[in-house]
Amino acid sequence: MFGKSLALFCLVGVFAVTGCDSASDGPASSPEESPELSSPESPAVDVSLALTSAQLDWVGQQIFRNECAGRFECLVHWNEGEAFPSLGIGHFIWYPKGVEGRFVESFPALVAYMEQRQVNIPEWLRALEPFDAPWHEKSDFLAVADSPRVAELREFLAGTQGIQAEFIFRRARQSLARVVDAAPESRKSEVSARLEALSRTPGGGYAIIDYVNFKGEGLSPTERYNGEGWGLLQVLLEMSGSPDRRALAQFREAAGTVLARRAENAKDPIERERWLPGWLKRLETYKEPPVFKIPE
Repeated sequence: MFGKSLALFCLVGVFAVTGCDSASDGPASSPEESPELSSPESPAVDVSLALTSAQLDWVGQQIFRNECAGRFECLVHWNEGEAFPSLGIGHFIWYPKGVEGRFVESFPALVAYMEQRQVNIPEWLRALEPFDAPWHEKSDFLAVADSPRVAELREFLAGTQGIQAEFIFRRARQSLARVVDAAPESRKSEVSARLEALSRTPGGGYAIIDYVNFKGEGLSPTERYNGEGWGLLQVLLEMSGSPDRRALAQFREAAGTVLARRAENAKDPIERERWLPGWLKRLETYKEPPVFKIPE
Protein backbone atom coordinates (compact mmCIF):
# COMPACT_ATOMS: atom_id res chain seq x y z
CA MET A 1 0.00 0.00 0.00
CA PHE A 2 1.02 3.62 -0.23
CA GLY A 3 2.28 4.00 3.32
CA LYS A 4 1.25 4.22 6.93
CA SER A 5 -1.24 7.03 6.32
CA LEU A 6 -3.05 5.51 3.34
CA ALA A 7 -5.93 4.10 5.36
CA LEU A 8 -6.76 7.58 6.63
CA PHE A 9 -7.19 8.90 3.11
CA CYS A 10 -9.22 6.22 1.34
CA LEU A 11 -11.77 8.25 -0.61
CA VAL A 12 -13.37 5.37 -2.51
CA GLY A 13 -16.49 6.51 -4.34
CA VAL A 14 -15.77 10.22 -3.95
CA PHE A 15 -14.08 10.66 -7.33
CA ALA A 16 -15.00 9.49 -10.83
CA VAL A 17 -12.47 7.17 -12.47
CA THR A 18 -11.71 6.09 -16.01
CA GLY A 19 -10.37 2.56 -15.49
CA CYS A 20 -7.94 0.57 -17.57
CA ASP A 21 -8.76 2.21 -20.89
CA SER A 22 -7.78 5.70 -19.77
CA ALA A 23 -5.02 5.69 -22.41
CA SER A 24 -2.43 7.55 -20.42
CA ASP A 25 0.64 8.62 -22.35
CA GLY A 26 3.38 9.50 -19.92
CA PRO A 27 6.23 8.73 -17.51
CA ALA A 28 7.46 10.11 -14.18
CA SER A 29 10.30 10.66 -11.59
CA SER A 30 10.56 10.65 -7.74
CA PRO A 31 11.31 12.57 -4.50
CA GLU A 32 13.47 11.90 -1.47
CA GLU A 33 11.68 10.51 1.57
CA SER A 34 11.08 13.36 3.98
CA PRO A 35 8.19 14.86 5.95
CA GLU A 36 7.84 17.58 3.32
CA LEU A 37 8.33 16.72 -0.34
CA SER A 38 9.23 19.94 -2.15
CA SER A 39 11.17 20.97 -5.20
CA PRO A 40 14.58 22.64 -5.06
CA GLU A 41 14.51 26.34 -5.82
CA SER A 42 15.02 27.12 -9.48
CA PRO A 43 16.73 30.33 -10.58
CA ALA A 44 14.36 30.52 -13.56
CA VAL A 45 11.02 29.73 -11.92
CA ASP A 46 9.81 30.71 -8.47
CA VAL A 47 7.37 27.80 -8.14
CA SER A 48 7.62 25.04 -5.54
CA LEU A 49 5.52 21.87 -5.72
CA ALA A 50 5.26 20.61 -2.15
CA LEU A 51 3.23 17.79 -0.62
CA THR A 52 3.26 16.21 2.79
CA SER A 53 3.69 12.44 2.99
CA ALA A 54 -0.05 12.04 3.64
CA GLN A 55 -0.91 14.18 0.62
CA LEU A 56 1.44 12.18 -1.58
CA ASP A 57 -0.22 8.98 -0.36
CA TRP A 58 -3.57 10.39 -1.47
CA VAL A 59 -2.24 11.55 -4.84
CA GLY A 60 -0.74 8.14 -5.58
CA GLN A 61 -3.92 6.37 -4.60
CA GLN A 62 -6.00 8.69 -6.75
CA ILE A 63 -3.75 8.16 -9.78
CA PHE A 64 -4.14 4.39 -9.29
CA ARG A 65 -7.93 4.87 -9.37
CA ASN A 66 -7.72 7.10 -12.42
CA GLU A 67 -5.61 4.62 -14.38
CA CYS A 68 -6.87 1.28 -13.07
CA ALA A 69 -9.99 1.92 -10.99
CA GLY A 70 -7.80 0.45 -8.23
CA ARG A 71 -7.95 -3.04 -9.83
CA PHE A 72 -5.05 -5.42 -9.23
CA GLU A 73 -5.20 -7.06 -12.67
CA CYS A 74 -4.86 -3.65 -14.33
CA LEU A 75 -1.33 -3.21 -12.95
CA VAL A 76 -0.13 -5.08 -16.06
CA HIS A 77 -2.45 -4.28 -18.94
CA TRP A 78 -2.61 -3.73 -22.70
CA ASN A 79 -5.21 -1.15 -23.76
CA GLU A 80 -7.25 -1.56 -26.89
CA GLY A 81 -5.86 0.53 -29.74
CA GLU A 82 -2.35 0.82 -28.27
CA ALA A 83 0.92 -0.73 -29.46
CA PHE A 84 2.38 -1.20 -25.98
CA PRO A 85 1.49 -2.52 -22.53
CA SER A 86 0.91 -0.17 -19.60
CA LEU A 87 2.18 -1.05 -16.13
CA GLY A 88 1.84 0.10 -12.54
CA ILE A 89 -0.31 2.70 -10.84
CA GLY A 90 0.63 5.32 -13.42
CA HIS A 91 0.16 3.05 -16.45
CA PHE A 92 3.79 3.53 -17.35
CA ILE A 93 4.44 2.87 -21.04
CA TRP A 94 6.76 0.00 -22.04
CA TYR A 95 7.50 -0.40 -25.75
CA PRO A 96 8.16 -3.83 -27.30
CA LYS A 97 11.31 -4.35 -29.37
CA GLY A 98 11.17 -2.45 -32.64
CA VAL A 99 8.27 -0.22 -31.64
CA GLU A 100 9.08 3.49 -31.81
CA GLY A 101 5.99 5.18 -30.45
CA ARG A 102 4.87 8.78 -30.44
CA PHE A 103 4.52 8.87 -26.67
CA VAL A 104 7.31 9.13 -24.10
CA GLU A 105 8.25 5.72 -22.66
CA SER A 106 8.31 5.57 -18.87
CA PHE A 107 8.48 2.05 -17.45
CA PRO A 108 12.25 1.61 -18.02
CA ALA A 109 12.87 4.88 -16.16
CA LEU A 110 10.70 3.65 -13.28
CA VAL A 111 12.68 0.40 -13.01
CA ALA A 112 15.97 2.33 -13.16
CA TYR A 113 14.73 4.51 -10.28
CA MET A 114 13.76 1.41 -8.32
CA GLU A 115 17.27 0.04 -8.82
CA GLN A 116 18.68 3.28 -7.42
CA ARG A 117 16.41 2.84 -4.40
CA GLN A 118 17.63 -0.78 -4.06
CA VAL A 119 14.17 -2.26 -4.52
CA ASN A 120 14.10 -6.05 -4.90
CA ILE A 121 13.22 -6.37 -8.61
CA PRO A 122 12.20 -9.76 -10.11
CA GLU A 123 15.30 -11.41 -11.54
CA TRP A 124 13.79 -12.10 -14.98
CA LEU A 125 12.83 -8.43 -15.28
CA ARG A 126 16.27 -7.23 -14.25
CA ALA A 127 17.92 -9.63 -16.73
CA LEU A 128 16.10 -8.37 -19.85
CA GLU A 129 18.59 -7.13 -22.44
CA PRO A 130 17.61 -4.93 -24.14
CA PHE A 131 15.00 -3.75 -21.67
CA ASP A 132 12.01 -4.05 -24.02
CA ALA A 133 8.53 -5.38 -23.27
CA PRO A 134 8.73 -9.16 -23.83
CA TRP A 135 5.44 -9.25 -25.77
CA HIS A 136 5.55 -7.94 -29.32
CA GLU A 137 1.82 -7.30 -29.67
CA LYS A 138 -1.37 -7.53 -27.62
CA SER A 139 -2.19 -11.10 -28.74
CA ASP A 140 1.22 -12.25 -27.42
CA PHE A 141 0.47 -10.63 -24.06
CA LEU A 142 -3.04 -12.09 -23.81
CA ALA A 143 -1.62 -15.56 -24.46
CA VAL A 144 0.46 -15.34 -21.26
CA ALA A 145 -1.67 -12.92 -19.22
CA ASP A 146 -2.32 -15.60 -16.57
CA SER A 147 1.24 -16.95 -16.50
CA PRO A 148 3.37 -17.09 -13.31
CA ARG A 149 5.73 -14.44 -14.73
CA VAL A 150 2.95 -11.89 -15.33
CA ALA A 151 1.44 -12.74 -11.92
CA GLU A 152 4.83 -12.06 -10.33
CA LEU A 153 5.07 -8.74 -12.16
CA ARG A 154 1.62 -7.69 -10.89
CA GLU A 155 2.55 -8.65 -7.33
CA PHE A 156 5.78 -6.68 -7.64
CA LEU A 157 3.94 -3.59 -8.86
CA ALA A 158 1.27 -3.96 -6.18
CA GLY A 159 3.98 -4.04 -3.51
CA THR A 160 5.87 -0.98 -4.75
CA GLN A 161 3.05 1.55 -5.10
CA GLY A 162 4.68 4.05 -2.76
CA ILE A 163 7.88 4.13 -4.84
CA GLN A 164 5.79 4.58 -7.99
CA ALA A 165 3.96 7.53 -6.41
CA GLU A 166 7.32 9.14 -5.57
CA PHE A 167 8.50 8.57 -9.15
CA ILE A 168 5.40 10.30 -10.54
CA PHE A 169 5.82 13.20 -8.10
CA ARG A 170 9.45 13.78 -9.01
CA ARG A 171 8.76 13.85 -12.71
CA ALA A 172 6.12 16.55 -12.26
CA ARG A 173 8.26 18.47 -9.77
CA GLN A 174 11.28 18.50 -12.05
CA SER A 175 9.25 19.53 -15.10
CA LEU A 176 8.09 22.93 -13.83
CA ALA A 177 11.12 24.98 -14.88
CA ARG A 178 11.26 23.24 -18.29
CA VAL A 179 7.58 23.94 -18.92
CA VAL A 180 7.96 27.63 -18.12
CA ASP A 181 11.15 27.86 -20.16
CA ALA A 182 9.35 26.36 -23.19
CA ALA A 183 6.54 28.94 -23.09
CA PRO A 184 6.64 31.87 -25.52
CA GLU A 185 8.82 34.65 -24.10
CA SER A 186 5.87 37.01 -23.77
CA ARG A 187 3.91 34.46 -21.72
CA LYS A 188 6.55 32.98 -19.40
CA SER A 189 5.51 35.08 -16.39
CA GLU A 190 1.85 34.22 -17.03
CA VAL A 191 2.56 30.48 -17.15
CA SER A 192 4.74 30.70 -14.05
CA ALA A 193 2.00 32.56 -12.15
CA ARG A 194 -0.56 29.92 -13.07
CA LEU A 195 1.72 27.12 -11.88
CA GLU A 196 2.35 29.00 -8.65
CA ALA A 197 -1.39 29.49 -8.07
CA LEU A 198 -2.07 25.79 -8.69
CA SER A 199 0.76 24.64 -6.45
CA ARG A 200 -0.65 26.47 -3.39
CA THR A 201 -3.20 23.74 -2.63
CA PRO A 202 -3.21 19.92 -2.52
CA GLY A 203 -5.86 19.79 -5.25
CA GLY A 204 -3.81 21.99 -7.55
CA GLY A 205 -0.67 20.01 -6.82
CA TYR A 206 -2.54 16.79 -7.58
CA ALA A 207 -3.80 18.24 -10.88
CA ILE A 208 -0.25 19.12 -11.97
CA ILE A 209 1.18 15.73 -10.94
CA ASP A 210 -1.63 13.68 -12.43
CA TYR A 211 -1.76 15.62 -15.70
CA VAL A 212 1.99 15.30 -16.28
CA ASN A 213 1.76 11.54 -15.68
CA PHE A 214 -1.43 11.33 -17.76
CA LYS A 215 -0.58 13.47 -20.79
CA GLY A 216 3.00 14.65 -20.29
CA GLU A 217 4.68 18.03 -20.03
CA GLY A 218 3.78 19.01 -23.60
CA LEU A 219 7.44 19.44 -24.55
CA SER A 220 8.08 16.42 -26.79
CA PRO A 221 7.93 17.30 -30.51
CA THR A 222 6.53 13.83 -31.25
CA GLU A 223 3.53 14.37 -28.98
CA ARG A 224 1.65 16.51 -31.50
CA TYR A 225 -1.31 16.10 -33.84
CA ASN A 226 -1.47 18.69 -36.63
CA GLY A 227 1.21 20.61 -34.78
CA GLU A 228 -0.91 20.84 -31.60
CA GLY A 229 0.31 19.43 -28.29
CA TRP A 230 -1.81 18.31 -25.32
CA GLY A 231 0.50 18.38 -22.31
CA LEU A 232 0.81 20.57 -19.23
CA LEU A 233 2.31 23.49 -21.15
CA GLN A 234 -0.59 23.58 -23.60
CA VAL A 235 -3.14 23.53 -20.76
CA LEU A 236 -1.41 26.39 -18.93
CA LEU A 237 -1.35 28.44 -22.13
CA GLU A 238 -5.06 27.69 -22.70
CA MET A 239 -6.10 28.88 -19.23
CA SER A 240 -7.93 32.19 -19.10
CA GLY A 241 -8.50 34.67 -16.32
CA SER A 242 -6.16 35.95 -13.65
CA PRO A 243 -4.42 33.40 -11.39
CA ASP A 244 -6.38 33.31 -8.14
CA ARG A 245 -8.23 30.76 -6.02
CA ARG A 246 -10.14 29.71 -9.15
CA ALA A 247 -6.96 28.48 -10.77
CA LEU A 248 -7.97 24.82 -10.38
CA ALA A 249 -11.34 25.39 -12.09
CA GLN A 250 -9.57 27.25 -14.89
CA PHE A 251 -7.14 24.34 -15.26
CA ARG A 252 -9.98 21.80 -15.53
CA GLU A 253 -11.72 23.85 -18.21
CA ALA A 254 -8.53 24.45 -20.20
CA ALA A 255 -7.54 20.77 -19.99
CA GLY A 256 -10.95 19.80 -21.36
CA THR A 257 -10.46 22.14 -24.32
CA VAL A 258 -6.94 20.83 -25.01
CA LEU A 259 -7.97 17.16 -24.83
CA ALA A 260 -11.03 17.71 -27.02
CA ARG A 261 -8.74 19.37 -29.58
CA ARG A 262 -6.37 16.41 -29.44
CA ALA A 263 -9.21 13.96 -30.02
CA GLU A 264 -10.51 16.02 -32.92
CA ASN A 265 -7.05 16.13 -34.52
CA ALA A 266 -6.44 12.39 -34.04
CA LYS A 267 -6.58 10.11 -37.07
CA ASP A 268 -7.89 7.18 -35.03
CA PRO A 269 -11.59 7.70 -34.13
CA ILE A 270 -11.10 5.70 -30.92
CA GLU A 271 -9.75 8.88 -29.34
CA ARG A 272 -13.02 10.76 -29.93
CA GLU A 273 -15.42 7.88 -29.50
CA ARG A 274 -13.96 6.01 -26.55
CA TRP A 275 -11.02 7.75 -24.91
CA LEU A 276 -12.18 11.38 -24.74
CA PRO A 277 -15.19 10.70 -22.46
CA GLY A 278 -12.86 8.91 -20.02
CA TRP A 279 -10.32 11.73 -20.17
CA LEU A 280 -12.99 14.33 -19.39
CA LYS A 281 -14.28 12.19 -16.54
CA ARG A 282 -10.77 12.10 -15.13
CA LEU A 283 -10.59 15.89 -15.15
CA GLU A 284 -13.60 15.98 -12.82
CA THR A 285 -11.29 14.69 -10.07
CA TYR A 286 -9.25 17.92 -10.27
CA LYS A 287 -10.83 19.42 -7.17
CA GLU A 288 -9.70 19.99 -3.62
CA PRO A 289 -10.03 16.65 -1.80
CA PRO A 290 -12.38 16.83 1.21
CA VAL A 291 -9.65 15.67 3.62
CA PHE A 292 -7.40 18.59 2.65
CA LYS A 293 -10.18 21.07 1.73
CA ILE A 294 -9.00 24.66 1.38
CA PRO A 295 -11.66 27.22 2.38
CA GLU A 296 -13.04 29.22 -0.54
